Order: sequence, then C-alpha cells, then structure tokens
Amino acid sequence: MSRVVFHEARWVLSGHVARSVKRLLDIAAALAGLVLLFPFLLLIGVSIVVESGWPPLFIQIRVGQGGRRFKLYKFRTMVVGAEKMGAGLFFEKNDPRFTRVGTFLRRYSLDELPQLWNVLIGDESLVGPRAMVPLIADKLNPWQNLRHRVRPGITGWAQINGRNAIPWSKRVELDNWYIDNWSLWLDFRILLRTLPRVLTSAGVHLDQSAVDVDDLG
Repeated sequence: MSRVVFHEARWVLSGHVARSVKRLLDIAAALAGLVLLFPFLLLIGVSIVVESGWPPLFIQIRVGQGGRRFKLYKFRTMVVGAEKMGAGLFFEKNDPRFTRVGTFLRRYSLDELPQLWNVLIGDESLVGPRAMVPLIADKLNPWQNLRHRVRPGITGWAQINGRNAIPWSKRVELDNWYIDNWSLWLDFRILLRTLPRVLTSAGVHLDQSAVDVDDLG
C-alpha cells in the first residue's frame, strides 16, 4: 500500500515539476522572442498604421484557464471597428474588412506575435488549447468546458490537426485529448509541427462562413 501511495505522490510531484518547467520555458521563450523580434514587430506595427491608421493592435476579451477572462493582443488585420460590421466576430470569403497587410499577416499567422506578451504575463502558454471568445465558450457543455483546465496557447494540438478547417466540436475534442495526454515532449512535438504549417499556411482559412458554432453543446 505504501508503495502505491509513494508512486502516486511521485507522479503528482513529477507533474507539478513538469508544469513548472513548462512555465519557465514559456517565460524564457516569450521574453527572448519579444526582444529579438522587436524591430520586426515595430515594422509590422508601422505598416498597419500607414495602411489603415491607429491602432496597430487588436485587443479582444478571451476565456482562459478556469474560465478567467483576459485581454488577448494581436496585430490588427481588419479595418478599425470591424467587429461591429459585416459578420461581426467572424469573417467570410473575400471579407472586405481585411486590409492588405492584414491578409498577409493572417495567412502566415504573424498577427499572433503580440501574444508573446500574453505568454510572458501568464495569460497564455506557447502550447495549449486556443483561447475562445466568450460567445463561443458559453456554448460549451460541461465536458467540453474541461478544455479550460489549463492555460490557452498560441498553438496547440487542434492547430496542427486541422485548425480552422475542422468544426468547433472536433477542436474541443482535440483540446481535451491534449490535456489528458499532456507532456513536455508532446509540447515539443507540437511546436516542431507548427513551424511548417505556419510557413505553408496549412489550415488557415480566410473564410469562416461555413463554420457552424451551433455544433457545440
């Protein structure tokens, strides 16, 4: 009996240690990324302002770990006030709200780079379930809502297994699989598989008109 208790205690301890290592790696990577990429980030920001005015960033409320809401930072890819026009929070094929710079940034996921700040301050992780907007998160059933057990991530298991090409219900299923099978090695595999997908724009759809949010719940 004592061996079983010891084994379980050691497993819990190792899990805590691994998650502490994950957080330290997040901080180190986010800080290094922000410092090294600062000239590039500045260039993107200036390009956005020159084409479509101020502000260069798009700030949106998302749902994080434990259901806590936080401000997520991205480079703005649409015209100012786009969330109050057309399809609102979603976008459609040939959506006129996209700017030229924004279309390029979104195609190669460069609009995600400001989220390194979210990682640094603890709102997000490099790897984890994507942070949902409250409108979608509120539609989750109790099992689906388990995806909020961990910090959301810039990239994740669902991102490299279909991204926007798969329905919300499937994305949530993949998110929960990731949490139940999490390890530092799995995070490393996801990061390695993210780079080629970003470079080839795999799974990026500038048309979400076919995405049915009602398949949740």
